[in-house]
Amino acid sequence: MPKVTQEHLDARRQQIIDAARARFATHGFARTSMSDLVAASGLSVGAIYRYFKSKDEIIAAICAQSSQVLPAELTPSGISGFLDHIRALAKEQDHARLIAQIYAEAAVSPPLAALVRAQLDELHHAVAALLPRHGAARAHRIAEAFVALCQGYNNQLAVRGDVDPAPYAAALTAIVNS
Repeated sequence: MPKVTQEHLDARRQQIIDAARARFATHGFARTSMSDLVAASGLSVGAIYRYFKSKDEIIAAICAQSSQVLPAELTPSGISGFLDHIRALAKEQDHARLIAQIYAEAAVSPPLAALVRAQLDELHHAVAALLPRHGAARAHRIAEAFVALCQGYNNQLAVRGDVDPAPYAAALTAIVNS
């Protein structure tokens, strides 16, 4: 029997994650069964269970791959570019709807909440690190507001569809420059 390469295993795992990401974004976690993920991925039930023991593990894997691409500097153009990136992900990959689903699920799932909290902590620290002129305590307060407003923009994209980022960019710039 031929050996399966790690590259092949990684590709199958990613295939499952990609199918789940798309299905969760359009139907939500509660309205997605494992058989839905089988159909969406084109793999067998056994193949999916080879990589993930449950839907919760798939959700955690999606979260683990999530990353925010912050601008190098929190300038007006950097902030606008960042929001444009969030908007593009929402349009092209239903990312805003997926994030809204993850937050809703994290509200009732302590393990997922811990993962989301850790990612939020990383994001807060990354934003604060871009604000050295404010001092550590103030930079962290600004980072808290910055992240919250970005989450608000994401939620608006999830619910309302395409939303102009300009007012959010102006608000974020004001927060950063306060």
